[in-house]
Amino acid sequence: MIILGVALAIFSMIVVGLLVARRVAGDSRNFLVAGRTLALPIVAATLMGQAVDTNATLGATDQAAKLGFWAGATLPLGLALCLLLTGLFFARPMNRMGLTTLPDFFRLRYGRATEVAASVLMITAFAILVAGNLVAGGFLFQKFLGTPYGVGVLIIVAAVLIYTLAGGILSDAYSSIVQMLVTTAASMALLIWVAVTFGLKSDPGMGPLDLGQLSDPAQGAVVNWATLAALGIGDIVAIDFMQRVFAARSPDVARRACFLAAAGTAVVGVPFALVAVSTGHGLLTLLDEAAPVGLSVLVLAGIVSASLSTADGAILGTAAVAVRNVGTVRRVHRPDRADPLLRATRWAMLPVVGGSMLLALRVPQTGVLLTLAFDLMLACLAVPFVLGMFWRRGSSGAALAALTVGLVVRLTLFALTPTMYGAENTLLYVPNTLVGAAFDGWPTFIAVAASLLTYVLVALLRAPAGIRGLDLRVEEAPAER
Repeated sequence: MIILGVALAIFSMIVVGLLVARRVAGDSRNFLVAGRTLALPIVAATLMGQAVDTNATLGATDQAAKLGFWAGATLPLGLALCLLLTGLFFARPMNRMGLTTLPDFFRLRYGRATEVAASVLMITAFAILVAGNLVAGGFLFQKFLGTPYGVGVLIIVAAVLIYTLAGGILSDAYSSIVQMLVTTAASMALLIWVAVTFGLKSDPGMGPLDLGQLSDPAQGAVVNWATLAALGIGDIVAIDFMQRVFAARSPDVARRACFLAAAGTAVVGVPFALVAVSTGHGLLTLLDEAAPVGLSVLVLAGIVSASLSTADGAILGTAAVAVRNVGTVRRVHRPDRADPLLRATRWAMLPVVGGSMLLALRVPQTGVLLTLAFDLMLACLAVPFVLGMFWRRGSSGAALAALTVGLVVRLTLFALTPTMYGAENTLLYVPNTLVGAAFDGWPTFIAVAASLLTYVLVALLRAPAGIRGLDLRVEEAPAER
């Protein structure tokens, strides 16, 4: 029964993705930004599909069950905050610019060197994000289907590549509708069942009304606020979110879609944290030991769908950045010639997936990997992006200095801290007596503060530079079409 339900979810997304793939028509603009034609419901669904992933569902329950409601709820709430802020301040101007990838902004604003540096960081962060979704799939298949963890990871990868290689963002956008229907139904059904069976109660100090989790460092307050900041602000500089903003048919559609997706992400994601503190169990344990079979099938199908939907968008966006912004491949769409950007992006997906798989095998953590990815974006790129959009004083020197300082500070503090967001730091820890677990969370704020201070100081000390292209459409030049 469980195998059938999960297989049906995977099959449905593959079928939908392949059916719309014919609309690519050999054009990388269709493959990467859907020809800039997506309507409001589709943009909202695909934005929500990128936000509601296995990190924000399975990861939220794992964190909440161990550390309290707010440790889990800050994952979906942080993602919802990011979409809200994007809708308020960034969706309309970014859509109006007609970009293909987010690093295009850094090239236009700061120049080629900043574009490449930003692209490398985005690729690294999104490899971590994809890995987090592969981790969840690996655990799920291991627990419920009896396959080895690595085999589960391979199943998710294979399913994603089948339709994403064919249809790109078009396949992702329309398959996201399936994902959100399944995941929303699963979230609501699970919450109702837990309320009826267990009651919406929690152990002392663990529930949503126990605000010590947001005010007392001993109860994880610093880590919880760091999670909210990393996702709420760092995720603004997200390849996948912005790619969907670019694909909207108009600036107003992009803006309204962000608001709808923000509300949907909170409504669907927060119940998973509430379920965990009400039952005292992580989600997979609850489904395996207590839930009715039908509910387990629905929820597991939703988790798998969420994993596929987020992974496909992240893989696609990362591959596009690698070939267009690190490399220099551009769009050429003529009847007598294959589009080199389309071909190169498809090939680039393979090493992107390979790197994410290696990371998933090395750090099998849910939730933590999501926050880690955008903690890096917050430390390095959030300041150059936000201030570069609204403050004309900043220069390429300011952007590169802020990026470098943020990266050095964040990696140094990461290596010195024995835990990362409440989990053991098994990725990059240098044993020392300077920093203990109580310091966890503070590196997020210290790194972005260092980046901000550096950007402002360098910008004020250097002559102001003009902003190139920010008020213009910067679609491909005629020679690239």
